[in-house]
Parts: sequence; C-alpha cells; structure tokens
Amino acid sequence: MGKNKTYHKKKMLVVFLCAVCMILGLLGRLCYLMVFDAKYYQQKAQELHEREREIKAARGEIVDANGTVLATNRTVCTISVIHSQIENVEEVVAALSSALEMDEEEVRKRVEKVSSMERIRTNVDKETGDKIRDLELPGVKVDEDFKRYYPYQELASKVLGFTGGDNQGIVGLEVKYEEYLKGINGRILTTTDARGMELEAVAENRVEPIPGHTLQISLDYNIQTYAQQTAEKVMEEKQADQVEILLMNPQNGEILAMVNVPEFNLNAPFTLPTEGELEKENESSKRRTTEQERMTAEEKQDALNQMWRNGCINDTYEPGSTFKIITAAACLEEGAVHLDDTFSCPGYRVVEDRKIRCHKTGGHGTETFVQGIQNSCNPVFIDIGQRLGVDHFYRYFEQFQMMEPTGVDLPGEASTIMHQKENVGLVELATMSFGQSFQVTPIQMAATVSSLINGGKRVTPHLGVRVCDFKGEEVKKFGYGNGERIVSEETSKIMQRLLESVVSEGSGKNAYVEGYAVGGKTATSQTLPRSANKYISSFIGFAPADDPQVLGMCVIDNPKGIYYGGTIAAPVIGNIFESIFPYLGIEKEQEMQYTREG
Repeated sequence: MGKNKTYHKKKMLVVFLCAVCMILGLLGRLCYLMVFDAKYYQQKAQELHEREREIKAARGEIVDANGTVLATNRTVCTISVIHSQIENVEEVVAALSSALEMDEEEVRKRVEKVSSMERIRTNVDKETGDKIRDLELPGVKVDEDFKRYYPYQELASKVLGFTGGDNQGIVGLEVKYEEYLKGINGRILTTTDARGMELEAVAENRVEPIPGHTLQISLDYNIQTYAQQTAEKVMEEKQADQVEILLMNPQNGEILAMVNVPEFNLNAPFTLPTEGELEKENESSKRRTTEQERMTAEEKQDALNQMWRNGCINDTYEPGSTFKIITAAACLEEGAVHLDDTFSCPGYRVVEDRKIRCHKTGGHGTETFVQGIQNSCNPVFIDIGQRLGVDHFYRYFEQFQMMEPTGVDLPGEASTIMHQKENVGLVELATMSFGQSFQVTPIQMAATVSSLINGGKRVTPHLGVRVCDFKGEEVKKFGYGNGERIVSEETSKIMQRLLESVVSEGSGKNAYVEGYAVGGKTATSQTLPRSANKYISSFIGFAPADDPQVLGMCVIDNPKGIYYGGTIAAPVIGNIFESIFPYLGIEKEQEMQYTREG
C-alpha cells in the first residue's frame, strides 16, 4: 500500500508540474502576443473590419512643343459587387446584364461568387456607370477610373506608344517616361462588421490620388501631321513597304517629327490591319478577314510587335550614298583628300579581284572631288577610302560615335552592325566607303550628319523637353549636355558648302527649294539578299546650308518602279521643307553658291 501511495504522489506531482509548465507557457505566449506581436494582430483585426478600394490616379498628359495634347485620359468606370451586401441577387444580375450588355449567366457567376469584392467589368463608359450608380443597388459599387485616350489616333503612334489594361506604359514615350506619367493611386477605406456589412455610422477614410506629371516633347503636331500625310502619299504612290521621315533641329537634337508609316490606331493598339489592307487587294467582293482569325497567339503577338516597331530607331539598313557624307568628312579632317584633287571614273573600280561599279555605267570621266560628291561617284569614294585606310576609317567611325547608341529617349534603339576590324580587307573598305556592307539606324545617320554640319559637335536626338505637374509648374527640364566636338569647325563648314552644291548642281537637285540654300545627299541601296532586287531609297537634307536649323531625312523601303533616292526621296524632303520653312520662321535668302578654289 505504501508503495502505491508513493507512486500516486509522484504521478500527481508530474501531472501538476506539467500543468504548471503548460500554464506558464500559455501565459508566456499570451504576453508575447500582447506585447511583442500586438501591432501585427491589431492590423489583422483592422483588416478584417476594413475594406479598401483603390482610386486610380489620372495619368499625365503628353503635349507637343506648342502645348497641343497628344495623349490624355477619358473617365471610365469599374463595376464591382460585394457578395455579403447584396440583398436581391436576381435584381442585381438582371440590372447589370442589361446595363453592361453582358451574358446573364456570366454576370450571375460573378455576382454569386463568395468573395470580399468581385469585379464585373472595367473600362465601362461614364454614362453607363452613372446609370448603374443611380439604381442604388445594395452591394453594387461603381468606381471611376481613367483610360488612356489619343485624340489624333494614328499620329506619331510609334513615337507616343500606348498603355496596357492597368494604364501602364508598354512602348514608346509612354514606357520611357513611365516614372513621370504614372501618378500615385488613392484609396477609399470603409469599416465593416463581422459579416462584411459596411457600418454607416463610421466615416469613410479617403486618400486622394495624385495625378501624373505632364510630359512636354519637342515634336510639333503641325509638322508631324504634314510629314505623315506626305509619307502616306509616297507609300501609296510607290507601293512601298514602309516610309520613314525624320525632322530634327541639328543644333540641339530636338526631334520635330518622326514618321513611320504605316502607323497604327493608338486607341486600338491590339487590332491588326485587315488581310485585305495588308495585301493591298483590289477584289472588293472578296471576303476581308482580320489577321487575328487565322493566327496562333504567338503569330498574332509577332505581328503586333512588327506593327508597333519604330523603324527610325528599331531597324537598321545599309545607308548607301548618304554615308558618303561621313566618308568625306573623315577624309577631309584627316587630310586624305583636298577639294581640287582630281579622279578618273571609267564606270567601275577594280579592287583586288572585285570589279565594283559606279551607278553611271559609262563613268563620269575626269572629275574633281567636289564633282565626285555632286555626282555621288563610287570610284571617287573608293579611292579616298583607300587613302584613309582601315585603321583611320575605324578611328573616325568611333570618333563620330557611330558605334554607340545615339541616346535617343525611346526604347529599343538598335546597334550599328559592323565588320570586325581584323576582318576588313581592301574590298570591304571599298564598299564601306560608299555605305554598303554594314548597317546603321536612320536615327544614327540623322544624328551623325547633324553633328557634321552643325559646326562639328555631336548632338543627342531627343523628344523629351520638360515635365510639369498638374498645376503647370515645371518639375524637371531635361538636359542633353554640350555636344562633344567630333570634327573641326572648318571641316564642318566645308561639308555645308559641298552638300549645298549637291542640291544646287548635283544629284540632290530635286530637293531644291527656291529662295533657300539647301544641302543634302541622296542614296539608293540594295537590301539583302541582293537577289531579291529590293531597294531602299533615301535622302538627307538640311537648311539653311550655312547655318542649319532643320535637318530632314526620308527613307523609302522597297518602292516599286523607279527607286532612285534622288528621284523619289529628295523631292519628299524638298516639299516638306518648302511647307515648313515659313512656319519655322526660316526666311528666304540669297542662294549660297559654292565656288571652287585653285
């Protein structure tokens, strides 16, 4: 009996000690929760009784150089339901399916779903949203939102870019300047009871949204519109695949217009052109189906990416004879050629085992360097390229910063595609000297030529000028620095006179504008593969020749029929110049005449 009593006492003691340990542990845990984790559980309790709805901030506008609004917002509504607050499910389903023109079963599925808040539809027009709000249906919430809207639809579409469903920038300036444009969302905070019902006695906590900043760009609506109309006309007349036109201030790099036709509708950026439009069919009776109907999701995305591409910065091409501006400047700067040097052009030049032809089959005969650039004579540029040599050619290519991105404030700038220096022989040097066998972007050509004719200082092409808040006060002014000198002022002055003579006396005469001294250079280059017989026609021009204020570039991809740059691209820039000179305040002057020395 004694042993049993001792055993029971021990057993009771163990149980008692275990109980004490459990109580102490619970007390310790309770103290920890009340003292150290109090904030966490207070927040949890608050979240249980609070429901937060976001108020979208208005995205900042994009305006042109004169304040014309190119991208703005339209008020739309988001329709949602709170399941626990709905009193009559059938009434809500009937009302929403009718007002939103949605399938009744689809609405019912969302209305009956047990969740804290369920969205029925976004981007509902304000008029419809107001009608639903006026019904005062318990459990139905109508929140105002913003949808991006582009007043001019296709104008500068590949420059401005567009936003996605969450109003976030996807391409173009919209994504590049996202941090300034996006704004800060606000919120509405309501208190509920344990069943999720809003407590009417408790005031609603509202944090107002902060709208995004306004972005002002250098692009000019009037110049862009005229350039775009001109490009569309040329593309139609020449049945070209695409046409790019770029207009900029060569003194500071400000882009006045950037056209890439065909453009797309910024208010419907995910809609592809119809098959009939893509193939330019004339059979009006033939059924016109959209590309989406016969594409996989991957094929559709590829087609959209292609439609959104900005050819001026995303695509490279062989510049052809416009590159002779760069070769000439490098050779003049190095002293490899002088203005009165004479050359002989029999219509070709033999380099190693290759016979490289001039565009004039019969040749230009004896000509000076000045005449060589006026005539766009390949043998002349082959000769001066050989004089310059591979090492110096590459040195100037780098000095002119053609291997680096231009720094344009648009996403996706392509890089120059160039031979490795060690793989360049005399034949490669010969073809490169007149702009073949390597590729650059149109924006790179425009920026480099601007730098060579503006006095010799490299410019950064750009669109962004400044950012203002919603009150119109300047928040930030973008600076692009003082350009680094890449060529002497003397060489730059010579290039101005040489290129003016190309327009007044040579291959660029179709860009001549009466009363103005216009400089420029034409080009016609063949695309790869050569067997396809497709060409790119281009022209780069500027004025006034002795003090350039505007530079224009036109690139026509795969024109049908006559494809020479001097015939079809030069007059495009000439016509644009004639129209915009008075608008820009560039006055007529005595035509600048080039006089040969020696």
